[in-house]
Amino acid sequence: MAYRRLPYEEYFINTSEDFTRTGRATYPVHYTAVKYNTTKFWKIFGISHEVNYEIHYEPERDVIQMHFQRTIDAIDWFANIFEFASRYYRAIDFMGEHLQLRVHHGWGDMYLAIKHEVREKWKELHDAHPTAATEILGWSLGSGIACLACQDLNFNFGVKPYLYTFGSVRPFKCTPLNKKRMHQYLSTLCTDCENFADVNDVISYMPPFRGFTMIRRVNVGTEQKRSFLKLLHPLRYHVHYDRPELYRRLSDREAEQTNESR
Repeated sequence: MAYRRLPYEEYFINTSEDFTRTGRATYPVHYTAVKYNTTKFWKIFGISHEVNYEIHYEPERDVIQMHFQRTIDAIDWFANIFEFASRYYRAIDFMGEHLQLRVHHGWGDMYLAIKHEVREKWKELHDAHPTAATEILGWSLGSGIACLACQDLNFNFGVKPYLYTFGSVRPFKCTPLNKKRMHQYLSTLCTDCENFADVNDVISYMPPFRGFTMIRRVNVGTEQKRSFLKLLHPLRYHVHYDRPELYRRLSDREAEQTNESR
């Protein structure tokens, strides 16, 4: 079965709203919650982090889809803001040289806590449905975890998922010396990657430090100019990715390319 992408807005899943309304998810999202500790300091006070994910198979499109939840509590905000870049895992052999993968520490720890489960559940579904494409979704904090899952599945299984994220953060860290190779490497991970970010969504510029990057930022929005005052309103520009008009330019361009190829 040829891969059939849904309209972009239908991939935005905001579980704080009715799942049949915002994001137009056609199924109830039941997350698997995994608690983990990153340091002995947190264990002393009985405080743990939590990461939430969902994975399922859609027979009508022959797609394995996984989704990672947004920021939901104060401890998630700690992971977002106060935990910076660190080495992720072993260096990757890319273009004949080693490439040290560095990521945002907080989001890296989140994915490391669930990576074995995600791999096993994905492989179980893939073994049962070997022709299925893989879609990975995330919004806000979930976008960072989604990008790391995409890299992980590509590195360990050679799969090239379809990655669609919203209000996308920048989980990867590069240096002036490896910036070009890092971007070249990230561009090889997906069959298609659309990290959607409104130009006035302040979350999409996080972390706000030099060197942090995402796989492929795709600017969307009905207003194409960035405004400092608008960046101060995340409740408007970070939660509206279910609006079809945000993607109209992309959809029109795809329609034109389809017509030209016929």
